[in-house]
Amino acid sequence: MNAEIPKAAELNLPQAFLLLATNDTTGKPDIPVFALRTALAGAMLAELDLIDAIELQGKHVRATGTSPETDLQHELELIRGKSRPHAPKRWVSMLEGRAEVQRAYEGMASRGIVVHVGEKHLARFRPVRYPEKDHGPEAALLEKIQAALSGPPSALEVPDTAAAPEANDAGTTDAGAAESTSPGAGAPDAKPVSTPPDDRTTALIALLQAAGLLGKLFPAADLTRANELSKDYWPTRAVEDELRMIRLAQQEAANL
Repeated sequence: MNAEIPKAAELNLPQAFLLLATNDTTGKPDIPVFALRTALAGAMLAELDLIDAIELQGKHVRATGTSPETDLQHELELIRGKSRPHAPKRWVSMLEGRAEVQRAYEGMASRGIVVHVGEKHLARFRPVRYPEKDHGPEAALLEKIQAALSGPPSALEVPDTAAAPEANDAGTTDAGAAESTSPGAGAPDAKPVSTPPDDRTTALIALLQAAGLLGKLFPAADLTRANELSKDYWPTRAVEDELRMIRLAQQEAANL
């Protein structure tokens, strides 16, 4: 499997999603709380899938048996510990909650990206908020997503966790292939080949689209392919299904 373990300076998917879903100034979510929690649960599944900790086998999510380092060890152990496997939508409903959201926020607060605001004062509790402190990580995420949305729609493919063959043990590419794809090879006016977005960025795009955030962040972007992507990628498809059920339940309750 092609495990994409985030680097030390890189946010995991739940944190990246939460950062983009939160107003920089107020520290409050820009989407309804139920949508935030549901999408965050999908982000947890996507993160565990990208690092090869879980996979979709048929209609059920199963642990792979590997033990990668992850901030989502608690969620991974829950999936491992179930005697009967569950479908992705079921796991989304089981993982969504206030504690998971707070844990992701606090992880970013410990790194100085956001600030924990709101404590008990004069016997009254003020709502906890997480306004932004360091804009660098969010700016980097937005730049990556903008580059991906600006490229050809065909470059946005469902994250593939199947193992990709390495060129060789040293990690170098074949000389002939390098020459043929080099911007300077061939015709003098040959255009450089655009690099497709990595799986982590693609998964984040699918999550933002499923939560209804992508169009708010990039109102001028063509989201046709992103919409297809959110339905094709199994963690975000589960998010959309769960959100659809929640909204139907809300509509039925309002009509009573």
